Formats: sequence, C-alpha cells, structure tokens
Amino acid sequence: MSGAKALSMDLPLDQILRGECVETMRTLPSGSVDCIFADPPYNLQLRGELRRPDDSVVDGVDDDWDKFSDLQEYDRFTREWLSEARRLLHKDGTIWVIGSYHNIFRLGAILQDLGFWILNDVVWRKSNPMPNFRGRRFTNAHETLIWAARSQDSRYRFNYQAMKALNDDVQMRSDWYLPLCTGNERLRNEHGLKLHPTQKPESLLHRVLLASTTVNDVVLDPFSGSGTTAAMARRLRRHFVGIERHPDYVEAAMARVAREVPLDDDAIQTTQDKREAPKLPFGSLVEQGTLVAGTVLSDKKQRIQATVAADGTLVSGAKRGSIHKMGAMLTNAPSCNGWTFWHFEREGVLLPLDVLRQESLAATASQ
Repeated sequence: MSGAKALSMDLPLDQILRGECVETMRTLPSGSVDCIFADPPYNLQLRGELRRPDDSVVDGVDDDWDKFSDLQEYDRFTREWLSEARRLLHKDGTIWVIGSYHNIFRLGAILQDLGFWILNDVVWRKSNPMPNFRGRRFTNAHETLIWAARSQDSRYRFNYQAMKALNDDVQMRSDWYLPLCTGNERLRNEHGLKLHPTQKPESLLHRVLLASTTVNDVVLDPFSGSGTTAAMARRLRRHFVGIERHPDYVEAAMARVAREVPLDDDAIQTTQDKREAPKLPFGSLVEQGTLVAGTVLSDKKQRIQATVAADGTLVSGAKRGSIHKMGAMLTNAPSCNGWTFWHFEREGVLLPLDVLRQESLAATASQ
C-alpha cells in the first residue's frame, strides 16, 4: 500500500464534517487526498453586487459565509485554506478551484504564490445563465475553474482518453458548455425554496472527477454546501471527505449522498489513456521463461513464421527485429502490433502473444 493510500485510512472517509473550513482541515493528515474541488466564497457582499434594482437579494447569497470586512481579510482567509489544501494533497494531487470575476483572479495569484502549478483555466459557459437585472453590464454567463497540480514536479492524473470519449472522440477543450443546476436536481427546503444559492450542477462535477481521479481516489471538498462533489464521488466510486459549517446543508447533503447508487463494474470502466496502460517488454516473457527462446511464432493463418531469440528479438532468415518491426517487415506493412499479430501454440490452439502479456500483468498485480 502506498503512503498516500495508507494515510487515507486515517481520514473520515465518505463523511461530511460539520465545522469551519480551515480548523477542520487542520485535523486531517498531510498528503492524504488525491484531489480537491473547492467552491469558496465569491466575495460578492464586499463588492456590493448582491441586490437588484428593487433592493431584493440576487440568488439569496446573503449568508455569513460570504461576509468579509475587506480584501485583506478575504485574501488572508484564502491563503489559509489554500495552504491547508496544499498540505493535504498527495505530492501528485491536483486541485480545482471555481469562482467568478469577483474572486478568481485573487485565487489564481495566491495559488501561484503558494507553489501550486496551474495546468488549465476552464471556462464553464452556462447554457441558461441568470439575467443581468441592473442592465448596466453584459450578462455574466460563465464561471472560471482553475485546475492546478500541487507543484511543478507533480505527476498528476489526467484521463485524456476518457475526456476525448466524453466529447464524441474529439479532444476536450477548456470551454465547457453546461447548464445551471435546475429542476429535480436542485435541492429545496421545506418551503420549496432553493436550499443552497450556489449549488453546482452534477454534470460539472462528473466531468471534473472523471478527468482527474480514478476509482477509490480520495476527493476533498472544503466547502461542501449542497454535497454535489460528494454525490458525484459516490456515483463514480471515489471516496470523499466534505467540510461544511451549516447544519442544514450537512443534513441535506448526506441524505443526497445516501440516495446515490455507485456505478457497477461495467459502467465505471472508462477509456484508458494509452500512456497509462501497464507496459511489459516482450523480452520479459523470454527472461521469465514464459516463452522459451527457440519457440516458433506465426501469424494467425500460419503463413509467416519467426523464431524467438534469447534477447527477445524475432529471427526469420536474415531478418531480425522486435515483434512489431518483424511483423511489419514480413507483411510489407508500415506498422504492426506484434502482440496481436504473432501467435503461439497452447494445447493445439493458436493464441496471440497478448494472452501471455495479460496473464503476466495480472500475476504481477496480484502479488
């Protein structure tokens, strides 16, 4: 078990902890989480941009969690929770921070000051944005996510192939066109009103977690709110730890998580990035004696043959090379996947070399 996974055993996994963000984060072990998604206070009240012309509150964002006396206090709070976030991240972990023009530039500067390495800024373009009630500016139709690694040296996870598959087999861009949280997805209180003013859509967290985590990873949300991160983590079979100060939000979020059904084995499988696929040199099979030097391999129709040499090359007449190079040379093809082209015989049946590779990888994984 790796150090990070061992540390995660000390975490209150799959729980939403009631408490203040920074104080609660300080109780958790260093290097114990793989990914953080943070939707911190937007600093709206300090900028005085909460009210419509009739003086009613925009989106109900008038809670204590968004009240700061000045920019210095907001920056101090931001630096404190981001410092704790960096301490909690595994050395190869990443963080997602979402914000609007009110705060995202301050967040980005502090992230860089603390040593995070920014990987992307992603624009969440809302397909159904709230209108601008005052009519004095453009309708604010997007929010920005900053995706950053713990440091420049982090070997962070990015599930490129899964993102490409999610986007009709086209590279996923950094502008995401997704709707706001509406309809049955929106949590409501006993009066039928929005429970949380800034509840994020499940589609957004689904994409974030699918892009940067894998099954059984630990995801931390230090501003858990309505529990979207926790719910999507449970659905995608990731572990989660949430932190939330408001008791009503904690209760509603845990009830929401309890209703989520984790995906089964077939549904949870994603398109694997070829760069992360386990690798096994053909020569290893020869070294291990899995395939004895001198064994004769052939194509599926047994029209082409080559002999396995002690150094892991194949020999056919005066030609010698790797399983891939020899397959291409002997068929006059520009390239060849030797693992599927070359076959060996087992109990009278011809099988592709890939069978031996998968058997060897499975045996190594079980050790």
